Amino acid sequence: MNQIQLLGTHNSYHREVSFAEKKIQGESDPDNLWYSHASLPVQLDQQPVRQLELDVMPDSDRGGLYTNPLIRQKAGLPPLDDPDLAGPGLKVMHWADHDYNTTCSTLVKCLRQVKTWSDANPNHVPIPILLELKATDPKMEQLGGPKSPPWDAKQFDRLDTEIRSVFDADELITPDTIRHRGLTLEESVLRHGWPSLAQARGKFVFLMDNKDAKLQAPYLSGRPNLEGRVLFTDSAPGRADAAFLEENDPTGANTAKIQDWVRKGYLVRTRSDVPFGAARTGDTRQLEAALASGAQIVSTDFPVAGLAARYGSDYVAQLPDGGPARCNPVDAPRSCHTVED
Repeated sequence: MNQIQLLGTHNSYHREVSFAEKKIQGESDPDNLWYSHASLPVQLDQQPVRQLELDVMPDSDRGGLYTNPLIRQKAGLPPLDDPDLAGPGLKVMHWADHDYNTTCSTLVKCLRQVKTWSDANPNHVPIPILLELKATDPKMEQLGGPKSPPWDAKQFDRLDTEIRSVFDADELITPDTIRHRGLTLEESVLRHGWPSLAQARGKFVFLMDNKDAKLQAPYLSGRPNLEGRVLFTDSAPGRADAAFLEENDPTGANTAKIQDWVRKGYLVRTRSDVPFGAARTGDTRQLEAALASGAQIVSTDFPVAGLAARYGSDYVAQLPDGGPARCNPVDAPRSCHTVED
């Protein structure tokens, strides 16, 4: 499963807010937030996408912290009437109070949509789901917005529990799946590798999209090799938990660095574009570097033609054959031919 390359989307859930709210956003973030994705099942079914990214926010035990975003109040709009948003559970959004719109408002709802698609397409390649753990913006809190609960042991346990409430154990590739007795997680990956593609089909791997050691600490506490956990942490070579690494800029010397990581056996994520430079110019150099790096996960905001048109270009990030997955250009064996029909 580490000898393939997948195309994925950045902030896969993201939808733009209303025109009235965009006018307010434009005062401080001119068009940097103005991109929208199809729903998660449509990306998987009708677009060449095999990796997803969700931004996850803790809510209060009762829920409902994020039902009345400040930007809606400023635009003269009523509170949101989404019952999922009003209830308990982890929420999915980009920026509380400012850029909140989403195709699925709770983590469980998002994952159930993905699970339904997977059940109908059981031979799919393993799908990485990146989770970026978010918190409310202190500036918004000062203006009267809610303060999110901290990412402590309680919230991390809730995160694992919610994922496991949707997927059965045999549908997940976890650190315990990879680790060998007497070895750290990193040693296990470097010496014994990942499950074969055949073994991993129809499964999911969850990856923490945060490098912050302080944030990761409660998740790793008493579990240096992520024992019993669902997510792989965004780590660094030499750490016991190092199986998944990120380098979001694949250009320059980073191309060779990523290639080295891939050859050693790490799972790597990079990005083909960052909003909205490539979309405005049509420049594909970062995309070309990302593909050449061999990073197994290449993330984009523009997986199909037409999404960049509003910015004046025909930029699109796709694998060379236009499919959702291919044999990895760096470490795939010569016997690799078709990854996914």
